[in-house]
Amino acid sequence: MFIRRESFSEYIRLYPVVSALIAINVIIYILTILPGIGDLVMFYGMGINRLIADGDWWRFVTPMFLHAGLMHVLFNMFALFLFGPELERLAGKVRFVNLFFLAGLFGNVASYFLHDASYAYVGASGAIYGIFGAFGAFVYHTKGAFPQIRQIILPIIVISVIMTFLTPNINITAHLTGLAVGFIIGLSYFHPKNITSWRNKRR
Repeated sequence: MFIRRESFSEYIRLYPVVSALIAINVIIYILTILPGIGDLVMFYGMGINRLIADGDWWRFVTPMFLHAGLMHVLFNMFALFLFGPELERLAGKVRFVNLFFLAGLFGNVASYFLHDASYAYVGASGAIYGIFGAFGAFVYHTKGAFPQIRQIILPIIVISVIMTFLTPNINITAHLTGLAVGFIIGLSYFHPKNITSWRNKRR
């Protein structure tokens, strides 16, 4: 389920939304490490509360596609690569996009309102945590019907939350907000009446 056995071409064909998001994030990361242009891309895209207050509203969205270093982007894209496909298949492409962007957006909005004017942030982590939250909602609704998902997702959520508090320079607000938003949206996506449809997609 969360083990990817598809070839490169099969992965792109089966999970176009996840593939596009990974490609966009990787391309933008490459731009940020280029001399000259990299500093500009990072400055004009990162979330800076002081500048948002001055009217740079796009900074609520653009931080989702920027990363502070190679390990940062690798971790987030690996999580998206691993867990995104199953959610894209379960929820559908449009719903997956909505969840991803809303979790990331609200994570950044919360970071704006709960931190001071000097606070700056980047990363797709809020959106990634939204994916975890959506799977948490799925586990909640299905109870013990899908033990494999439960056994994998619940420990990942717990470990991810713990690491959020233990890792330095982490936007805790975006992580926890993304997780909560993903869970709330997932409650509507995976209402018990939709589980039959999910079973059919798996066949």
